[in-house]
Amino acid sequence: MSTQGELDVKDIHSLSDVQLLDDIDSLRAHGINHLVALPQLIVCGDQSSGKSSVLEAVSGIPFPSKDTLCTRFATEVVLRRAIQEEVKVSILPGPSRVSKDAAEIQSFEHDLRTWESLEDAMNQAMNSMGLHDDTGTFTDDVLRIDISGPSKPHLSIVDLPGLIHTHGKSQRPEDVIVVQQLVRHYMANERSVILAIVSAKNDYANQIVLKIAREVDPRGLRTLGIITKPDTLVLGSESETAYLNLAKNLDIKFTLGWHVLKNRDYSSQTVSLTERNQAEAEFLSQGVWVQLSRSEVTIAPLRRRLSRVLLSQIKKEVPSLLHEIEMKLNECKSELRRLGHARNTEAERRRFLLRLSEEYQTLCRAAVDGVYGGDFFGDPLTDKGYQRRLRATIQSLSLDLADVMRRQGHRYNLVDHERGKDNANTSLSQITMTRKQYMQVATLMQPPLMSISGGCISARWHNASTRLDISFASQESDL
Repeated sequence: MSTQGELDVKDIHSLSDVQLLDDIDSLRAHGINHLVALPQLIVCGDQSSGKSSVLEAVSGIPFPSKDTLCTRFATEVVLRRAIQEEVKVSILPGPSRVSKDAAEIQSFEHDLRTWESLEDAMNQAMNSMGLHDDTGTFTDDVLRIDISGPSKPHLSIVDLPGLIHTHGKSQRPEDVIVVQQLVRHYMANERSVILAIVSAKNDYANQIVLKIAREVDPRGLRTLGIITKPDTLVLGSESETAYLNLAKNLDIKFTLGWHVLKNRDYSSQTVSLTERNQAEAEFLSQGVWVQLSRSEVTIAPLRRRLSRVLLSQIKKEVPSLLHEIEMKLNECKSELRRLGHARNTEAERRRFLLRLSEEYQTLCRAAVDGVYGGDFFGDPLTDKGYQRRLRATIQSLSLDLADVMRRQGHRYNLVDHERGKDNANTSLSQITMTRKQYMQVATLMQPPLMSISGGCISARWHNASTRLDISFASQESDL
């Protein structure tokens, strides 16, 4: 299956470099990028900035012209040099997918024989992801297109949904926020190289992609600016001069610099890639654009430039990437050890549950008996370790209760003099009085009336204002 025109890309990598690129793509294909940030090129831009046209020119893929196909999910394009031409379309489930849905989505795979079948494959992929034309929802699933052929560069690019300024008929107000969060998440990855697409049709100061790029990459170390639609600028205008200075890296400065492309417009959208490249080269070889280096204009130099940038970023990040992968691997191994041996049969699961119940019983008995051995009880100086010591906790609570009863368990709180009433530390249920007042109350009480009935002794003190009943129970029958 051939593309619309030859890409004419020279081999710019050694075999070891190609192997390194393949290894990173293999990790991404297995979903490792959900756990560890991988080096990658990400295409970002405002809606209608020419982002999809840039991706089409770089990859040589004639993407369907229907905009909604590529705006609600990320698209990863993997280009590889190979003798045989092959195109595969698959889906990488996002981290928000539950295991069952993820397995079903991951099983989606299409081999394309003609580019005309790409739109149908993308429609089927959207249905698998739960996206339909009548819904404005977005997903963190990634559509992956693997392309190999003798004229393809070794390159991987992630195309993100276009940033929305305001909602309209086809977008909901919440979509503006959702898209910005998704794009910002990708751009914030410090291992990502940001390809900031800026349309010359609009003032670049008002384009959201540059604002976010400067927030996540304030020093401009990993951002490459790409200017599109330069043919819309009026010759000799201030806007043309402003964009020329931008392309020269004089205004917004990026370490990786800027690049200028002229994509197909609406009237030339059906022309071949070869015709597109010829029209681009002709336009950028005249006017103010001749002031730019030939390595900073047209699509062919951009492909080589992107390949070098991506490889350089991967080599730079490999040491920290290997360290992070090793840490994550050790964490997974630790979690697997905690799960214990595999329990594949019903008998193994029964034995596992029986062992758990026995361990639980042993821990409960140890907690009640006050035998705090083993790792479960932990450090007694910590809250968690102290709370697991059941006997000690109950003993401590009992002592606290006894102290409260000693201080606040009596009805009358006696003080030596009247002024002591104001300073008395009593509860709401206590009555504070002087010793003299208490003696007066006690002397007014008549001798108790006592009675014995059914093994119980009842005593009653009473006078005109006070009555007190006390009962004593005994198991002795001869009381």
